[in-house]
Amino acid sequence: MYPVFSPNYVQTQFLFLTGKGGVGKTSTACATAVALADSGKKVLLISTDPASNLQDVFGIELTSTPKAVPAVGNLFASNIDPESSAKAYREGVVGPYRGIFPEAVVATMEEQLSGACTVEIAAFDEFTGFLTNSEIVNLYDHVIFDTAPTGHTLRLLQLPTAWNGFLEESTHGASCLGPLSGLVDKKELYSKAVSALSNPDATTLLLVSRPDVSSLLEADRASKELMEIGIKNQMIIINGLLQQHNEDDEVSSAFYHRQRDALTQMPKNSKEIIKYSLPYVSYSLTGVENLRKLFKLYENTETVWSLENQSINLSGLKDVINDFSANKTKLIFTMGKGGVGKTTVASAIAVGLVEKGHRVHLTTTDPAAHLDYQFQNEQLNQNLTISCVNPKVEVEKYKADVIAKSSKDLDEAGLAYLKEDLESPCTEEIAVFQAFAEVVARSENEIVVIDTAPTGHTLLLLDASQSYSREIERSTGEVPKNAKKLLPQIRNPKETAVVIVTLAEATPVLEASRLQVDLRRASINPQWWVINQSLSGTNTSDPILKGKAMAEKEWIQEVNENKAEKCAIIPWFHEEKVGYDMLKDYIN
Repeated sequence: MYPVFSPNYVQTQFLFLTGKGGVGKTSTACATAVALADSGKKVLLISTDPASNLQDVFGIELTSTPKAVPAVGNLFASNIDPESSAKAYREGVVGPYRGIFPEAVVATMEEQLSGACTVEIAAFDEFTGFLTNSEIVNLYDHVIFDTAPTGHTLRLLQLPTAWNGFLEESTHGASCLGPLSGLVDKKELYSKAVSALSNPDATTLLLVSRPDVSSLLEADRASKELMEIGIKNQMIIINGLLQQHNEDDEVSSAFYHRQRDALTQMPKNSKEIIKYSLPYVSYSLTGVENLRKLFKLYENTETVWSLENQSINLSGLKDVINDFSANKTKLIFTMGKGGVGKTTVASAIAVGLVEKGHRVHLTTTDPAAHLDYQFQNEQLNQNLTISCVNPKVEVEKYKADVIAKSSKDLDEAGLAYLKEDLESPCTEEIAVFQAFAEVVARSENEIVVIDTAPTGHTLLLLDASQSYSREIERSTGEVPKNAKKLLPQIRNPKETAVVIVTLAEATPVLEASRLQVDLRRASINPQWWVINQSLSGTNTSDPILKGKAMAEKEWIQEVNENKAEKCAIIPWFHEEKVGYDMLKDYIN
């Protein structure tokens, strides 16, 4: 298998880490920073992740000003709050128009500046100084960034039209970036930052992934996207790889082999990139001493845990299904970050409701082959129907429609900007939402279970687009009738339920919490949280897996007591549940 990653492999001054939520970017960044500092290097560690637990890892309060980390000579840390940066940036752009433009127009501008891309732009604005300020650069041997900018953001900043206030004059109703005129004075600075990122002698990109198919695919996507704009000095770290297993322990053996099977499915592009691994460990990667252990394999198997008298009694998925059945819920969304098992949970809920005698339609944004695989092309129960919304098809259809309506009013530069802006995450959410609305409109006499719902930001943006299109005739933002009808239905708790799916780990819980806050902004309150794949629900005797089960307790308790209105838990199964009959194991 892959050699274990060593911080000594880092030869460049700048190190960026990227990967989907929950793969261990922050713990990898922190452990690397500590090891480099221990070797005598002067290190600055910076987090730009809104869900960062950098402060928890080191047990100190951090701000955007670098602060010395106790017990680690030569290490300094900074925690940039991109949400605050985005808020300040948003007000700087929108403020001058208050009292001049109609309230509906101002509300639209604010919502356009509330999306994930705007937060990332604001974060990039913050850490640009660390890349280009010679005083800072000359102070440190290594500057480590926990979370890299996406290729979409970097491409957007390289387009000349992004700097001339294009969106003050034209909008297609789906933008999540809004006007960028507030950054016009920083164009040259950003150009220097992008150049530093793409210089292989200055910057290394670490793509962090778990040994599971979804996070490997995400790492591959990020790799290709960033290679396209010149960031080619890349390494992949397979984090949380179980180094050995106990054949007599069913859970340990299944866990080990499932990880190896996922690695055989690694995309071709990723296979050509140098790869390292980090071990699956039983302890929480918080505190300096635990971080130092990560690169010492012999310490990973020596901790023995006791889980006796530590049980937390929660509902199971069966209770979730009984709740929906009793309340005659008509529309059910599963939400959460990639890799937490949304599609499987949605499928299990659909099967459970069918088993209770309901007619159910299940739809998902995953490719059709995924649901074919999930149900093994079986003859389904006559009360269950399935459809798939293909995001690529829907997005291309949506983009073509927007470009056709807008292109006659745009010059070449404006059209280039519009095309790049349509690559934003909000474009996909809105396009898919409209396709979902068509499915729901056709299914009035059955329960509809939808894998992946739009975020609160997208729903508010759709609302704003309606207001905006009434105020400004030149706006091409249009919301189809089915989508308009679905918006109030989603907000009606008597008809609709949202299920947030998470894992009992820090980042998935923190990101799910932000998702819940976002939904509540749009007047949607999730009824259930489902903690999926919990090792605490197994009887493993493997010391590492047993220790991990113990570490889950903190996050299970956090969700149950502080996050969820109602909470259920699903244990980690030693085999993948595929096929209608096996999905019933979730509810038995």
